[in-house]
Amino acid sequence: MNQAKINFSKNYLLLFLFFHGFTSLQAQQVSTISLNDALKIAKENNKAIQKSHIEQRISEKEIAVTKNLRLPEVNFNAMYSRLSDLTEYEGGFFSDKHTYTPEPGTVLYDVVTKFDVPLYAGNKINNAIKKSKEENEIAKIKVEKTQNNIQLQVIATFLGIYKMMELQKIIGESIKEEQERLKEVKAFKTFGTVTKNEVLRSELQLSDRELNSLTNKKNIKIALQELKTVLQLPEEVEIAIDTTGLLDIAPLKDYDFYFKETLQNEEMRIANREVDVKKTELKMVKGNYYPKVSFFGNYNLKYPDYMLFTLNRSYLYTIGQIGVEATYNLSGLYKNKAKVQVANLKVDLQENESELVKNEMVDKVFRKHTQYQEILDKLPVTDKALDLANENYRIVKVKYLNQLVLITEMVDADNALLQAKFNKVSTRIDMVMKQYELLHTAGLLNK
Repeated sequence: MNQAKINFSKNYLLLFLFFHGFTSLQAQQVSTISLNDALKIAKENNKAIQKSHIEQRISEKEIAVTKNLRLPEVNFNAMYSRLSDLTEYEGGFFSDKHTYTPEPGTVLYDVVTKFDVPLYAGNKINNAIKKSKEENEIAKIKVEKTQNNIQLQVIATFLGIYKMMELQKIIGESIKEEQERLKEVKAFKTFGTVTKNEVLRSELQLSDRELNSLTNKKNIKIALQELKTVLQLPEEVEIAIDTTGLLDIAPLKDYDFYFKETLQNEEMRIANREVDVKKTELKMVKGNYYPKVSFFGNYNLKYPDYMLFTLNRSYLYTIGQIGVEATYNLSGLYKNKAKVQVANLKVDLQENESELVKNEMVDKVFRKHTQYQEILDKLPVTDKALDLANENYRIVKVKYLNQLVLITEMVDADNALLQAKFNKVSTRIDMVMKQYELLHTAGLLNK
């Protein structure tokens, strides 16, 4: 069944890649993937998510295992042996002795069938089942947590690639500007209006831009490979991201909404369930104070008959028992005390851990929301900075063409404009990323 699901996922992926932009059937193929499609593929194919599903199924089987504790224990035992002669000492080991030979010969066999049905065990069986169910709930929440983490990873990778793509556009425009400027500087040099140093400075600036472009392209390629690994795409497939509507996200609500949701996120629910597990374990330990009552029975087929303390009765016989047995471990009255104390301390420890997780989540949601507000405040600043950088670049360029400023001022103005352009794009992408991070912290990313 699991293999069928994996095969279905692979078939779905291949069909998706075929209908979403394969340019050829050659070894190197390119497919453009949107963010929504990437999130769906990751949910189906990501190994971490698949691992969490397997762990959840294991926890479900553990419930069945603990429920089997209620079923009867049935045992079958068979034994065959040959006995030696029996030597009897009348008054001690060194006194007179008599030797007897069991009849018939020295053969002994025993076939026993017995069963045991627990009727009461200090409620330990019920608590064991309860514990396995609580652990299964934790496993389910961990699936959600893993899915949310992988979704955030995919989103962060997508936005990171998009940021580098926007930077590549800006660098590309800057390279064209530098190439045109280099022509101008060389023309000025021909007429003797600038020195060779200015030509070298302009060439150095162009080389720097080209190096930045190469580095950025390699970083984009690395990020695309990381995305392909997260999505478990075939190695022979090359991908590109679709940036259409990538920055379109619903506006956020007020802080109180995300604060309340964060107190119910996956981390908090897991911590609370862990407290329940420790409390159930405490009940299981306390169950050792109570007697164990069981319904039992057995049936025996034996040979020879030696129940009358003699092996001279060479008869086959059968005998059975049925009844109720109660056992009480008296040593548990003093041995179990330390176990209960340890179990109580584990409950206290887990409750303390739950409070630590709560404090961490409160700080985290406050930090994410504050960072988001900070970026919102930066947006008009980056817009204004870009306007100022454009105007500064225009003024310096006019002065440079009129030979009123040196090439160094032109380069500084160009660098300031490049940085202002990137800051504007980067800040908007960071704003969207912070929105997704806030949704992730509040446990709302997968909803």
